[in-house]
Amino acid sequence: MGKNRDEDSKNGHIVSPPALTQQQKPLSLGRDCSYKRELRRLQVELVKLQEWVRLKGLRVVVLFEGRDAAGKGGTIKRITESLNPRVCRVVALGTPTEREKTQWYFQRYAAHLPASGEVVLFDRSWYNRAGVEHVMGFCSDSEYLEFLHSCPEFERMLVRSGIILVKYWFSVSDEEQERRFQQRIRDVTKRWKLSPMDLESRRRWVEYSRAKDEMFACTDIKQAPWYVVDAESKKRARLNVIRHLLSLIRYEDLTPKPPKLPPLEKTKYIRTPMHDQTFIPEVYR
Repeated sequence: MGKNRDEDSKNGHIVSPPALTQQQKPLSLGRDCSYKRELRRLQVELVKLQEWVRLKGLRVVVLFEGRDAAGKGGTIKRITESLNPRVCRVVALGTPTEREKTQWYFQRYAAHLPASGEVVLFDRSWYNRAGVEHVMGFCSDSEYLEFLHSCPEFERMLVRSGIILVKYWFSVSDEEQERRFQQRIRDVTKRWKLSPMDLESRRRWVEYSRAKDEMFACTDIKQAPWYVVDAESKKRARLNVIRHLLSLIRYEDLTPKPPKLPPLEKTKYIRTPMHDQTFIPEVYR
């Protein structure tokens, strides 16, 4: 802990986020700015960043970790909804298969690392071993300790290879988590988000807190520091994460100019009758 986060990474791409000056006081949503307008502005900047990553052949990995219902998925959705899925993709791995359990622990995650010109967002990541696997007893003590020892070296290796690695931890209070859990229980379209593991995590809140603190103590390294997100407000968290992510990577506006639509061909062609095609029923008109 206590790392110097103002120092540039050796790969030349990571830069420190700009500090708030007296003229750059935090903006109050609803009073100083509109959430929708600010989100739109930041999403335009994300498109510029995407073009820079693609044309310069950068490789970017962003990890999203934190408490259940802390808003990781919603933030990822706002980042990706305006981006090209061939450039920016989301990785959310399920429970490892029996075969994967016999592999080197990082192997199934390494298979999803980006190639040139790609951004990969991990919705949960290799830190499952320091969190749910450790707390729920899905790994042995020796496997857990080996992870804490090898993870910093694994991440330093990624950074040395030229990958831009960013790690976010979404922090939320137990009261706010309970409110969001109750909301999911009431909303049938969100109830699927509540797994038995999520419910058990409520009971083991203190154990998860201890696991998080131990994880930070071992893996908050200069080459890949943890950035903590105050996620009590989902909207503020989304904007703060996007703005911070944009501040970490130097980019220029390489957005292509608006294309000009070509005229339609006027070649004569008799098409098959429309009634020969099978249309879906028009229930809504």
